[in-house]
Amino acid sequence: MDKKRLHDKLGRPLRDLRISVTDRCNFRCSYCMPAEIFDKDFMFLPKNDVLTFEEIKRLARLFVEAAGIEKLRITGGEPLVRKDLTQLIKMLSEVKGIKDIAMTTNGSLLAKHAEELKAAGLHRVTISLDSLDDERFRKINGRNVGVDQVFAGIEAAKAAGLGIKINMVVQRGMNEDDILPMVRHFKDTGIILRFIEFMDVGNSNGWNLEQVVSKKEIFDRINKEIPIEPVKPNYQGEVATRFRFIDNDNEIGIISSVTDAFCSTCSRARLSADGKLVTCLFASEGHDLRDLLRSGASDEEMMDRMAEIWGGRHDRYSEERLDNTDKKQIRKIEMSHIGG
Repeated sequence: MDKKRLHDKLGRPLRDLRISVTDRCNFRCSYCMPAEIFDKDFMFLPKNDVLTFEEIKRLARLFVEAAGIEKLRITGGEPLVRKDLTQLIKMLSEVKGIKDIAMTTNGSLLAKHAEELKAAGLHRVTISLDSLDDERFRKINGRNVGVDQVFAGIEAAKAAGLGIKINMVVQRGMNEDDILPMVRHFKDTGIILRFIEFMDVGNSNGWNLEQVVSKKEIFDRINKEIPIEPVKPNYQGEVATRFRFIDNDNEIGIISSVTDAFCSTCSRARLSADGKLVTCLFASEGHDLRDLLRSGASDEEMMDRMAEIWGGRHDRYSEERLDNTDKKQIRKIEMSHIGG
């Protein structure tokens, strides 16, 4: 199969695959899974609907063969609530052609698993941490989990030799005053801190534009106290705009899907926990690969379907969003199904 055919209608190649292994999470952050909606009566995916590890491995292998994908990111929900996740990491590390496996996590369960994850083949973790203020952080995560528990995970990841990035979602009226304390804390650690504009992912977080702290405002707040300057991207399509501290060359980043969209270089596909191929973080639906997989489709038939889906892709939601804020919002897949 010709790998060059996996370009979408806007000429964007398929380079990275993000795999959600569960729609469940042990946190209830307001911008993702607010507790008043994702409560004890919420219907999560039945076990039989969720892809097995063997199905995930096969799909990953087919994406490598079809598109030359080299990077995988494991996400959720919270991936570490999926039983025996280390076994999946080991299975994926055995796929020929995969050079980098990363995981996004809230860090609360990482201390227990970091060493075995590294041994299984995980290279990097991105840990969500939205405040250093313990009281505020407990309120944000909705499960009364303290900052110390996440820092235990960070230290365990560091001791295991995993690469570490920290992501902070910034929401006006919630934690914008934590921007500078976070910078001061991580500035000299060698850990890359990244700020994310509050995005309208899913349908449950009550998003409105007034709650967005823009990339420019985040930059100005930091630069006023701690001078930073732009750094070139590591590769085309990198999600974060990179900066470096003038006094020590360490890196910091800002992810600006709302005010400075990067759709034109987006090369990421997402595989939901129930086996749907999703071509945009803000999509209203995905394309079912699970049923095709379970129907006995051959590898060639699976790869042809992948190519058909990606070849028909023309998503550029973030570039169009600000022109449509006064229009009725489309329903979107919840972030807990496809990760960030």
